[in-house]
Amino acid sequence: MTLKKNNEEVLCMNEIIYHPIGVIHSEFTEQENTPIQGIFNDSKGTIELLPEYEEGLREIESFSHLILLYHFDRADGYSLLQRPFLDEQNERGIFAIRHFKRPNPIGISIVKLLGVEGRLLSIQGVDVLNGTPLLDIKPYVFQFDNREEVSSGWVEEQHVEEIAEWNCTPKELRDRKRTNISR
Repeated sequence: MTLKKNNEEVLCMNEIIYHPIGVIHSEFTEQENTPIQGIFNDSKGTIELLPEYEEGLREIESFSHLILLYHFDRADGYSLLQRPFLDEQNERGIFAIRHFKRPNPIGISIVKLLGVEGRLLSIQGVDVLNGTPLLDIKPYVFQFDNREEVSSGWVEEQHVEEIAEWNCTPKELRDRKRTNISR
């Protein structure tokens, strides 16, 4: 199925505007030293929601994990081909990796919810730069979000279990020459 010319024109003319609902605070100030995935670290952080959205947190403390959608505010442009952090030897399509240089610089992370105090949420497994604008929070629901018989494409070849023992950052991947892991 392809887009008809008039549908393509309509899509190109639409402007979509999102406004942050808060900010993510973390210990990370440089992309080079920020974990590439939250699953690889237990660093703690905080979500500071804007006051007008606090009521939307009702009953969120009953969930153990959250899905965060955020804006890569320090991404500099985009590239449709990019070398992923786990395999800097090969260029991959941007939609086949989780790199920040995307046409729409939207990030996604799953974090553990440690606690809620007013409009502040304590979280763990943070892989986001300090001060990143938060676009949305969704509860992680195992029955909805877990899938069986999943194929993880080229990532399966990277032996991720071998690097899960240490805080996997872009700098550490290069320093350990682990950007193209092979057995």
